[in-house]
Amino acid sequence: MTVTELLSYDAALAAFDPVMGLEVHVELGTKTKMFCGCSTELGAEPNSQTCPTCLGLPGSLPVVNAIGVESAIKIGLALNCEIAEWCRFARKNYFYPDMPKNFQTSQYDEPIAFNGYLDVQLEDGEIFRVEIERAHMEEDTGKSTHIGGATGRIHGASHSLLDYNRAGIPLIEIVTKPIEGAGERAPEVAKAYVAELRELIRALGVSEARMDKGQMRCDVNLSLRPNGTKTFGTRSETKNVNSLRSVERAARFEIQRHAAVLTSGGTIVQETRHFHEDDGSTTAGRIKDNAEDYRYFPEPDLVPVAPAREWVEELRAGLPELPRVRRNRLREEWGVSELEMQSILNAGAVDPIVATVEAGADAASARKWWMGELARNANEQGVSLEELAITPADVARVSALVASGDLNDKLARQVIEGVLAGEGTPDEVVEKRGLKVVSDDGALGTAVDEAIAGNAAIADKIRGGKVAAVGALVGAVMKATRGQADAAKVKDLILEKLGVTEG
Repeated sequence: MTVTELLSYDAALAAFDPVMGLEVHVELGTKTKMFCGCSTELGAEPNSQTCPTCLGLPGSLPVVNAIGVESAIKIGLALNCEIAEWCRFARKNYFYPDMPKNFQTSQYDEPIAFNGYLDVQLEDGEIFRVEIERAHMEEDTGKSTHIGGATGRIHGASHSLLDYNRAGIPLIEIVTKPIEGAGERAPEVAKAYVAELRELIRALGVSEARMDKGQMRCDVNLSLRPNGTKTFGTRSETKNVNSLRSVERAARFEIQRHAAVLTSGGTIVQETRHFHEDDGSTTAGRIKDNAEDYRYFPEPDLVPVAPAREWVEELRAGLPELPRVRRNRLREEWGVSELEMQSILNAGAVDPIVATVEAGADAASARKWWMGELARNANEQGVSLEELAITPADVARVSALVASGDLNDKLARQVIEGVLAGEGTPDEVVEKRGLKVVSDDGALGTAVDEAIAGNAAIADKIRGGKVAAVGALVGAVMKATRGQADAAKVKDLILEKLGVTEG
């Protein structure tokens, strides 16, 4: 059934309970592919990083990438999974043009890691536990580029180009158990889970997990069941969603679409769907029946993987500080509340602030700039903080210039504006724009004298005891010096010249 209008989100949740399943593929950052020695470096000429093994040519034999196995175990341990004492690879058979072997080497009923969980923090601080079904090893497919047509998809294209450089790159697929009980917060939970998983993967150092580069992508499975019932509904699977915002939008759209179909008497079709970034909608892909048979069977050319318990424990002992533990430590070090830390996390400012502190700034100053001026700029540009054209070292330098008295906050904002505009380093912007604080006593004294002479009535009020009126004279001096004076020093000079003691 085709739905032309979505049910409102509130109406959908009033009638139905969403159940999700999230499948996240993580492209490992190994130097070579999962089963051969071909390079994984990005940007090479199409089909230049291939060999008989990753092209599936007769007589070629695969060899397991040891770093790939190690990375899979680290991910499993960080997700609180059990690590298999013995597991095998399997062949997943299907026709797909970008899989040259016509089967994918994956794991089926014997994953390397299983039965874990990941606790994620929602925007209001609530902790939601997502149960992990499995994390297994497999290989990526090649890349298809469809030429002609209006959508960039195979339908309507005149021909397709295939690049097998990506075929065989190591993947870890992390599959959740059905996520129940999230209710109206299901889309938020989906986004928070993928965000936390991305931070965990990065902390482990096994992948950059850049969603914009396809190094991490999420399939969002969603179904609805009438409130108060337990039986799962028919699910849809929105494939290859590649940003945190899109994960949330895809889940929300599918909730509204499913609800519209069900309330109008229609039937949900079990299918894959494509997500559209421009409007947050999804459209049908291919039918995916429960009876779909990939004819899995054990991979005959690879020996089983049986990681020694001692090795597993060594890897467990060597795990880095994980994201939630790190955030709690930083919260205490920075002296911020849980709510403030959540705001920093939501803004994507944790790593920029840490890097700015490491570059020499104090934590309070680093937080002020990243959560204030820079967050505003990022919002205006529609980009993340890390995408801004300014480095933590630049921000630390601005902070140092303020601390030394060479800049005040107003001038510092102009320096940041210049750096973001590509005018150079903070010091270069200061030099080019002539932004240093006027601290010369002679120049300041002249500006103060002129302000007093030009505002005699206000000066008399101050002499008469109305010290609060000094703000007007400070403002006059700041205007005369184009905001480049030290306001506190100006105030002291005015009071001194008027013979008034504050307090």
